[in-house]
Amino acid sequence: MPQSIRGRLLLAAIAFTAVALLFATLSIGQVLDRFVTRGLNERLDTQIALLARTVRADGSIDRSMLGEIGPFTQHGRGWRWRIDAPGTSLTSREVLARDSLRPPPGARARRERNGPRSEQNADLYARVLTRQTSGGKITITVAAPRAFIDRARNAAVRPLLLSLTALGLFLLAATLLQLRIGLKPLARLKAALADVRAGRIERVPGGQPAELTDVVSELNGLLDENEAALARARGHVANLAHSLKTPLATLSLRLKQTGRDPDGELAELVAQIDRGIRHHLGRARAASPGAPGQPQVPLARAVGELADALGRIHADRGIAVTVDIAPDIAVKCDPQDLDEMLGNLLDNGWKWARSRIAISAVGHGSSVAVMIDDDGHGLSRDAIDKALVPGQRLDEQGDGHGFGLPIARELAELHGGGLELGTAPLGGLRATLTLPA
Repeated sequence: MPQSIRGRLLLAAIAFTAVALLFATLSIGQVLDRFVTRGLNERLDTQIALLARTVRADGSIDRSMLGEIGPFTQHGRGWRWRIDAPGTSLTSREVLARDSLRPPPGARARRERNGPRSEQNADLYARVLTRQTSGGKITITVAAPRAFIDRARNAAVRPLLLSLTALGLFLLAATLLQLRIGLKPLARLKAALADVRAGRIERVPGGQPAELTDVVSELNGLLDENEAALARARGHVANLAHSLKTPLATLSLRLKQTGRDPDGELAELVAQIDRGIRHHLGRARAASPGAPGQPQVPLARAVGELADALGRIHADRGIAVTVDIAPDIAVKCDPQDLDEMLGNLLDNGWKWARSRIAISAVGHGSSVAVMIDDDGHGLSRDAIDKALVPGQRLDEQGDGHGFGLPIARELAELHGGGLELGTAPLGGLRATLTLPA
């Protein structure tokens, strides 16, 4: 049994159509047999009536009135007749043996009042009329070759089979069209779910067929529950993080007092706890597996707004910024997370660039790569490896590019992307942020 609904419906339709056509063929075949037999009976009965006119009331035969008509004059074709009268028998040029004829199988040799009956053998089909005269009983038999019945039936069956075959093909085409039209709502539902997952819409649209209304309602209810659960989980994590941030801030201030932390080990532990809190806050903002898809955020607008803001903040640096991002490029990401990732990378660029920053983006199938280049000193290979280790950060006074690189990388990975550092064509650092499209 096929696993698809289309395959099951198509198989069932083909099976039912084949059974219906077979039944129709057998039924129509029987009707054709009766029709051909009835036509032959009428033809033979006409010949019997002509031959009966030659029989006188006393049972004698008027030979002057005896004449062969129609196919009975064609010797060798199998059409023949016979008259058995008291004391004599007359036959056509092709002799008819009466003793070989029997009633058709399954049929009673029923004689209608003053009418003929049917008899047959392997080669002939005959009509027999028995009449009582004053001189005795006479029997008139007229026979036709059975091949005549077969030819007539086959001549009618061939166009019938062709018609039924054409009907079967038409029904098959109609079934395929019906399946295509009937299953379109499922295809639309699938596309709507893909749009929800991609973040293009929030819920499955209504207006579905009655059979799918309950399914759509349940799906939207599930999306509502997941969104509410995700919001509650984010709220719990945020509340926990904020409840820890205040004691951590107080502890950090206390440790800065003289003599509280001579070797700085406790301050480093507090910093690690703070980075862990920020990491889990970012994870809480990322979409969970059961939540609706993230929205599509236009990248050019997000980068432009951040570049304008950082340009005003670092106006004293006199950094020239070029943005080369097509307006139709969008990324599937939480807007707050996108601002945090781009903000960290752009802020590092502004801090370490000499005079220029170049921002560009290019689509690669289901992902978008955002390149942020500066003309600063850049990073060595060892410094790059250290900068991207989770929980690590570069010294503010060294060759580093700020404190937000691990957080940006973690957020990118949570959204199914990544962050790579390398050498920019301008001579400084290139940060390549990859996010789903």
